[in-house]
Amino acid sequence: MQFRDLQRQYQKLKPDIDQAVGSVLTAGNFISGSQVTELENQLADYVGARHCVTCANGTDALTLALMVWDIGPGDAVFVPDFTFFASGETPAYEGAAPIFVDVEEDSFNLSPASLEEAVIRVRKEGKLTPRVIVAVDLFGQPADYLHIRRIADKYGLLILEDGAQGFGGRIGERKACSFGDISTTSFFPAKPLGCYGDGGAIFTDNDEWAALLRSYCVHGKGSDKYDNVRIGRNSRLDTLQAAVLQIKLKAFQEYELTEVNRIAARYTESLGGTVKTPTVREGFYSSWAQYSVLLKEEAQRDGLQAYLKEKGIPSMVYYPKPMSRQSAFSGRDCVKVDLPVTADLCRRVLALPIHPYLTSEEQDRVIEELLSYCRIRE
Repeated sequence: MQFRDLQRQYQKLKPDIDQAVGSVLTAGNFISGSQVTELENQLADYVGARHCVTCANGTDALTLALMVWDIGPGDAVFVPDFTFFASGETPAYEGAAPIFVDVEEDSFNLSPASLEEAVIRVRKEGKLTPRVIVAVDLFGQPADYLHIRRIADKYGLLILEDGAQGFGGRIGERKACSFGDISTTSFFPAKPLGCYGDGGAIFTDNDEWAALLRSYCVHGKGSDKYDNVRIGRNSRLDTLQAAVLQIKLKAFQEYELTEVNRIAARYTESLGGTVKTPTVREGFYSSWAQYSVLLKEEAQRDGLQAYLKEKGIPSMVYYPKPMSRQSAFSGRDCVKVDLPVTADLCRRVLALPIHPYLTSEEQDRVIEELLSYCRIRE
């Protein structure tokens, strides 16, 4: 059993993917081929954004957004403590101070109450200028943008939506990657929409920012790539990856999202009385990058993971350590508020296999073995 079965997906999509890749190989246009522009238009249309700019990976997508806003030394960027390292790494790399904010246990996403407390603390200290909120759509569910936007407007902050795990999620009919002033996603293979390598995309409705993004992605180009008007990066999505993503996007829209939600619903129905299952807020829709349950304590979580491994069932811990406790941030003044929920989640969380191609028989095994373990140790 695979945690996320990309081989099974490829076998399903093989004729179309092989043809798409073959077309790129035949044409020989490996950098900035027509498939890249086509994909950008398709992604922008799907998300509901005016502009989509693809790039080399999701981390670059975050960095490029911060470059557009000229984020740097003296700036405070508010980041959830419970997320992947890139969300805090990128503002730190630009010289800004990541300020870690707690999350909500039910959604795993940024806590608006903790966010506002952190903003007030930073403003009161007066050492840093609050500039950006990095709101992460963790495990597939969008963050609480209704409340986050109110806080952003109240204190004059920009919202950078980190939709690396959230692509395909939505609030009402509005899709993830449309909630930020700039929004980003990742096409890392294990993401809800993944390519066969690294890739990323940036979304915005702002024409000026979109033009800057396109310049920064290609060495700060002006009229052409040999007219360099600013210091930029080399961050482009390969044509081969764009061709693959065009095929995968079609499957994602036609049936993958529906299927993964059906599988998640079955997990919740079967496991809800035994472990704490993830909560999808009313009116929200998740793309289920992960299906993460909470055990009572760390020993039970670790024991279950070891037990499942013995049974040939993969599982993952996202995330074993809070961002604020990563050694890369030691000695930095990044913590202004208490972060108890994150610390607790890191001890109890366990992600189960989930993907659109998980069979009923495979899911039965996961459910039965998890229930069996918990019964034995009651």
